[in-house]
Amino acid sequence: MSLIVALDFPKLESCQKLIEELRGLVKFYKVGSELFTAYGWEAVDIIHRTGSEVFLDLKLHDIPITVAKTARIICKKEIFMFNVHTLGGFKMMSEARIAVDEECKGIRKPLLLGVTILTSLSEKELSNELGIGRPLKEEVLDLARLAKRAGLDGVISSPEELQILRKELGKEFVLVTPGVRPVGSDAHDQQRSLTPKEAIRLGAHYLVIGRPIAQASNPRLATQEILQSLA
Repeated sequence: MSLIVALDFPKLESCQKLIEELRGLVKFYKVGSELFTAYGWEAVDIIHRTGSEVFLDLKLHDIPITVAKTARIICKKEIFMFNVHTLGGFKMMSEARIAVDEECKGIRKPLLLGVTILTSLSEKELSNELGIGRPLKEEVLDLARLAKRAGLDGVISSPEELQILRKELGKEFVLVTPGVRPVGSDAHDQQRSLTPKEAIRLGAHYLVIGRPIAQASNPRLATQEILQSLA
């Protein structure tokens, strides 16, 4: 298991401060759309300069050729992990897989993951607003199966789907879990969440945690407590 701390800040200085506070405790950081839109590859570079790894969370969702070309650019930046959206379909995902394999000959390949259903969505919203009538867990599982068939290394899903995904897709299929909240933390906009310990027990490889650490009065202590709860 590895902890990924989400750098969901509008300012680069805040990211640098948090990374420095967590030095020696955290190896992986998530750069999402807000930070990347504001600072681009500079945000990635400041993480790499500390010797840490980057999860580039842009949820690529476009026509296959555009996603494939974007994947090739990402490969040149020595990213540890990035994602596409499974709702882009099989061809989009498989083209991204081909692009990564071709671009990374002789160098380390980033993990290529598929986003299933956002953890902010409830089953009611999935049905009433998006017109997806299947039960949420069934929809997540089918999207994950499609991702695996397209050659992706794993998926991102809420903690509530971990057990069925691990059972159906095997031990090697990478499961990354946002929506993780330590005991006593505010759920904020997460509709489907569990504690870090529960998520690990159900089979997560990586836990993505943002606000419970970043907004803590003592981020280093908050991180230590999370890691201790998993020991």
